[in-house]
Amino acid sequence: MNSLTYEEVLHDIEKINPFGVSPGLKGMEKLMAALENPQDGLKTVHVAGTNGKGTTCELIASVLSCAGYKTGLYLSPHVSDFRERMQVNGEMISREKLTAAAEKVFKAIGRLSGENVQITKFAAVTAMALLWFAEESCDIVVLEVGLGGRFDATNIVKKPLVSVITPVSLDHTAILGDTVEKIAFEKSGIIKQGGTVVVSPDQPAEALEVIKAAASGRSAGLIEAGETVNASVVYEDLSGTVLSCRGAALKLPFIGMHQVCNAKTAVAALDVLRYNYNKIDVNALKKGFASAKLPGRLEVLSLSPAVVVDGGHNPSAASALAAAVRRYLGGRDILAVMGMLADKDTESVVSELSGVFSEVITVAPSSERAMDAQSLAACWQRHGKHAVPAEDFDSAVSEAFSMLPPGGAVVVCGSLYLAGDMRGRILTYLGSKRRTGR
Repeated sequence: MNSLTYEEVLHDIEKINPFGVSPGLKGMEKLMAALENPQDGLKTVHVAGTNGKGTTCELIASVLSCAGYKTGLYLSPHVSDFRERMQVNGEMISREKLTAAAEKVFKAIGRLSGENVQITKFAAVTAMALLWFAEESCDIVVLEVGLGGRFDATNIVKKPLVSVITPVSLDHTAILGDTVEKIAFEKSGIIKQGGTVVVSPDQPAEALEVIKAAASGRSAGLIEAGETVNASVVYEDLSGTVLSCRGAALKLPFIGMHQVCNAKTAVAALDVLRYNYNKIDVNALKKGFASAKLPGRLEVLSLSPAVVVDGGHNPSAASALAAAVRRYLGGRDILAVMGMLADKDTESVVSELSGVFSEVITVAPSSERAMDAQSLAACWQRHGKHAVPAEDFDSAVSEAFSMLPPGGAVVVCGSLYLAGDMRGRILTYLGSKRRTGR
């Protein structure tokens, strides 16, 4: 087999079937066995949840890196660059190493296809990440669950040092179930026999009940972050949030009160890890929080004009976005550039955001599952808001800034796909305006 180029690897990954024929981890187990089970030698932190799991993963990984541990981080989806999904100490996997890992995984998939074993796209990418983390001899790896938990490809890890469950709400209901309780059951699948699970402080009561039952049934310790971690907001503005926690001022480069809950969850998980990783001290906490970065999650791209990009795509995330916009951008005219996937609960998301924006420009994200701009505009109009569909991303950017009144703000929202589509374009547009002084 000739060596593949990086571009060919990305193309071949996209060709893999995104969905399995039947639920379960059998395919993933066979794939990892074909790769000699590199995950079995990894020490892991496993994070599931509907919202906040990416931020929680980033905070934990950043603190561990700043404490001096070689730390792997697996996230999904990516925003601007596929390699964002796999990082060691904040550095993305190189194109060469991703290509090498992909070739090994593709060969294993080829052998398994002869046995009629089907591997999903997410399983293949997860296998590449686990293989690379093992080859890099990581001290610890932080894994974000892709979907659910019980049957997620990341659940191939046997017994994490700590499992974490961030807030559970309705999302992917066709796959995970149509109630919070059913979804919490799937998320609780990452709790292992005799393990420890940390639960976020803003966990809905009905989800917490299911998680507690799962932990009890597996003789696992359960830690509620809201009871073990005290953190209060000292100062906040668009540049970030300063928390008083553990006797220190922690600068969190994220905005929104929901991020305070994510921070508490991360601290609670780090408390568990400290038993085995004693270099996790207050200095590591301060440095790790301050240097954390996560594109597309209530990310402030510019202060003047104010531009915020958020990839939240379900009603709970929309509620958090609405609260943050009111908190940090209150009193301004706020123009939204919004795009969503057609399989999301668009009506509920728009309802949550309907009182926040003065104008809306709609655009279709770059996904086969994208809702067209006209349909999304019509949804906004049903909620009594003026909305204009844009032909493409560049048009959406130019229209947004041409319509923006002095002192106003732009919020890009609705999908992480759209965040990736728009983020670079907005930065380029703002950079060109500043260079020309226009």
